[in-house]
Order: sequence, then C-alpha cells, then structure tokens
Amino acid sequence: MDNTSHESVPLVSPSAGWHPQELWTVELGEGHAGAAVANGRVYVLDYDERRQADSLRCFSLDDGKEIWRRWYTVRLKRNHGISRTVPAVDSRFVVTIGPSCIAMCCDARTGELLWGADLPARFGGEVPLWYTGQCPLIDGKQAVMAVGGNALLVGFDLPTGKVVWQTPNPSGLKTSHSSVMLATIQGTRTYVYAAIGGIVGVSAEPGNRGTLLWESRAFDATVIAPSPVVLGDGRVFVTAGYGAGSIMLKVSHTGPTFTARVLYRYGPADGFACEHQTPLLYHGMLIGILPKDAGPRRSELACWDPAGRWVWSSGQTRRFGLGPYLIADGKLVILNEDGVLWIAQASTEAFLPLGSAKILPGPDAWAPMALVSGRLIARDSRRMVCVDLRGKG
Repeated sequence: MDNTSHESVPLVSPSAGWHPQELWTVELGEGHAGAAVANGRVYVLDYDERRQADSLRCFSLDDGKEIWRRWYTVRLKRNHGISRTVPAVDSRFVVTIGPSCIAMCCDARTGELLWGADLPARFGGEVPLWYTGQCPLIDGKQAVMAVGGNALLVGFDLPTGKVVWQTPNPSGLKTSHSSVMLATIQGTRTYVYAAIGGIVGVSAEPGNRGTLLWESRAFDATVIAPSPVVLGDGRVFVTAGYGAGSIMLKVSHTGPTFTARVLYRYGPADGFACEHQTPLLYHGMLIGILPKDAGPRRSELACWDPAGRWVWSSGQTRRFGLGPYLIADGKLVILNEDGVLWIAQASTEAFLPLGSAKILPGPDAWAPMALVSGRLIARDSRRMVCVDLRGKG
C-alpha cells in the first residue's frame, strides 16, 4: 500500500551500458491498470476492446503465460485510455473495480466468479471524470471501497458480497480517483479517504467499523488521484494536481471526539505536491514527482521535509512526467512516462542516480509498478513487461 518493498532481495547497482534482462512481455488493451502479484501469479484488470469487456487476467510470474481470465461486458470508449486500477488479492480472493465502478470478486486460484456489484447503480454515486482510479482494499475478511452517493465507504463480505457495513454520506461527498488507505491514527485503526469535497477518517475497528470519525472540508480539489499519506503524530498529507497543491492535516483525539485541523496548505508552485502518483514516505521525508504546474521544478522527482522545506530535486534535466516510483533495497526505482527506468540511491540528502535503461516503448507509462523477488513488472499504454533487477547478494 505504501510503494515500499520490505523484501531482502538485493537489487542491481547499475553501471554504464546497463540494461535489465527482459523475462517476458504481454500485450494489453489500452490503459493504465497496474499489476498485483501474489503466490506466483500476476493479476491485471484489462479492457478487451473486441469483447467490449472488463477482463481480469491471471498470468504466471515465472514466464508470463496466461492461466485464466474472467470478464463481463461493459461498453466503454477510450478516455485517455480505459483501464485504470490495481486489483486487491490475498491467498483466496482477488477483488477489482472496473473503469465504470463495477466491482468483482473472484477465486484467486481458479478465477471462479464469486460476486459482482455495480457501485453507482447500487449506491447512487457517480463514475469520476476519466473513469475511476480507485483500487479496492482487502482488510481481513472484507473488501473496502468508496462508493459515494447514499454511502461514503462500504465493507463487503469477501466470500458472499454481502454489505457488512456502510458509512453514511450526509455531506454528499463524491468518489475521487484516490484509494482508501488503512492506517493507525491516534491509536485507532482508520480508513482514510480523500473524496471530492472532503477528506475523511472512518473507523476500521471491529466494534464500530464504518463510523465516521472525522472530516475536513478544507481541500477543494476537483480531481484527486494520489492517495492520502499518513505520517506520525496524527498528520495526514493529501495532494492533487490541476492547481490543487497539497494540504497537511493534524488529527487529534480527546475522549470520544476526533478533530482534523489544517497545519498548512501550499499551491503547486509553492510547496510539495503530486498529480498522479502517491508520494513515498522515506525516513520521515516525502518523495514524489511534482505536477506539471509546479513552476521550474515541474515533473522533477523531489524530496520534501513535511515540516515545510525542500530537501532535494532531480533537476531540470531529469523530468519524469506522470511516471510511477517505489523504494526497495535502499534504492529508488523510477519509471518515466516514456518507458525509461531509473535506479537511484534512496537518500534524504540528494538525488543520487545510479543508472537508467529504456524498458518500454511508451507512451504513458503511468501505472504503478510491482516488484517481487527482484522481478519488476511495469507497463505503458499497451504493453506489460517483467524485467530482472536482481543484484548479487
């Protein structure tokens, strides 16, 4: 959930002329949906234009061969691509949200359909502009999603699809492209969500799951793609593109009452912000690619002290567009939107690039990457590739 790998597999430290070995490649429908990997399998929610169907595809991590696929008919037109979201998967279930907010749960091993739900039809919400980018969350035996309309957040029973709880939506908040994040804030398990119209904290505690704990209406972004980042001491950082900039909230808890106040807010050219990807939290610092409206630093990778100061940026000769990034083995792995992969030493002092190589033809390599045992899975608008980033132990 935080784009940080905790595996012990060492990654390559590239030198001049480096190019990672391509292990396999797969052609996909046009879109930006990233892969989820579990138990040796790769899951991608694709869009099949010939069938006019959302298509959940399951591949072997070892060789990229397709094991099964499950689809349902939904007629969609290209709108900066079609597919958007990353599945949620555990040992038994795989859950998806399609571009038009149709949810589906399948058996992760066989692909058997267990249940589905048309979220706008069922809860009265709206499909966001450019289709949804929300990725579902599996929390124990439940799938958690933001739905808008008559409810804000909903918990579905994984085996049956039964609605176990739902959060009322009296403020009429709408769904964004952001995803629900699970965190512990002031000692309370909390679902944090950046909706259009407000940022909310909803109880994830078993005794009162789904209860709205706090809400802030201080962030007026009309398009939100990054997910909230929860720091220590009750701080919650939310950012968005299209002029929104960023905001830092402080959640406090007195007795049964939670409050969220604004610590600071910056415009996109004044402070740290991201347009497409969720910032990384690394040793207390925030790292991410700045939006197109960030002034001279636009599209640079940058590091920001959450106290309110710049630490470093990649410089005007190294811009990454809307590409994804992650941290593993003390290294930053960054893919620019044209398909060039960069590896840098992770640092809170300076941008320390080690090497780069083109691994995808592009364009629009925007989807989140997945890294498992040193094998990196990335995609552009039409192709998914698995490359070997394993170094010497």
